[in-house]
Amino acid sequence: MPLFLPHFNLQKFNTLAVPAFAAYFVSVKNTEELREALLFARTENLSLLLLGGGSNIVLQDDFPGLVVHIKHQGKEIVHEDDDHVWLQVAAGENWHQLVEYTLANALYGLENLSLIPGSVGAAPIQNIGAYGVEIKELLTELTALDIRSGLSVTFTNQSCQFGYRDSIFKGALKDRYVITAVTFKLNKRPQVRVEYPALRAALAHLTQTEITPELVSAAVIAIRTNKLPDPADTPNVGSFFKNPVISKIQHEELKLRYPGIVAYDAGEGQIKLAAGWLIDRAGWKGKEAAGAAVHKDQALVLTNPHKTSGQAVLELARLIKQSVFDQFGLWLEIEPRVYP
Repeated sequence: MPLFLPHFNLQKFNTLAVPAFAAYFVSVKNTEELREALLFARTENLSLLLLGGGSNIVLQDDFPGLVVHIKHQGKEIVHEDDDHVWLQVAAGENWHQLVEYTLANALYGLENLSLIPGSVGAAPIQNIGAYGVEIKELLTELTALDIRSGLSVTFTNQSCQFGYRDSIFKGALKDRYVITAVTFKLNKRPQVRVEYPALRAALAHLTQTEITPELVSAAVIAIRTNKLPDPADTPNVGSFFKNPVISKIQHEELKLRYPGIVAYDAGEGQIKLAAGWLIDRAGWKGKEAAGAAVHKDQALVLTNPHKTSGQAVLELARLIKQSVFDQFGLWLEIEPRVYP
């Protein structure tokens, strides 16, 4: 029987270090405990907040319901052939530790996603991606618990409806399922991906044949460490805004006004702009407002140096969004989910 804790301080369970309280809090280590937690929420008529690493949420106030901390652990090879291994990973596993595990066991594909904070179960919801790789390229299926019925359901890659930092679990099936395990198809032989400009530059001193997955991971870690503050030292949720995707025509118009605008081909006639560049150009890098701050080295990262309320961080985000719109005519979209 899991332990339900009342009036629980969530400050250590969200990487923004917001001192919000949950009406109830419970950690669950397996599917049966999760079912008991969901039953408790239904019986007490409580709203739910499903918590992994707490790295992609903003708590703007106390949460009046039940916070369920997913702690499922375990890894299992469920299938393999001459070239690939299908690895099923429990939702509560730490993401970066999973990447380290795969490299240590000569399983390749996740190395570009090194040092991303959070848990495995949260990764598909956001379709996490970095340095030219997205999780949708490696995920074959996932299992999830229907919050209403308690039944376990399997979703294929296609049924997850992945998009840029998006999935069906952020859209049509939002708050309907709890992801309990994810299966990845990994390579037995190295197939390094170094197309991303910053990564290619970091490894430019090596020939293609000299680049190993381990070196890719080390380069990604070095880049992220230099660009992004450690939440343990400077409370943050990583990238606070999505990179806006616009048409090539819009991009050409902006490029006439701002020749140095940073952009990448997003395929299908679309261009992805660097939100950090837009925020920096709007004059926000290193600035503080409303009790929160923009990181001095990476304008895409909002920080909570005084460990104040989530409302303060959201007010800073609102000011930045308005400023970027006024200058570029583009509305930035917040990447983390806001509760309640």
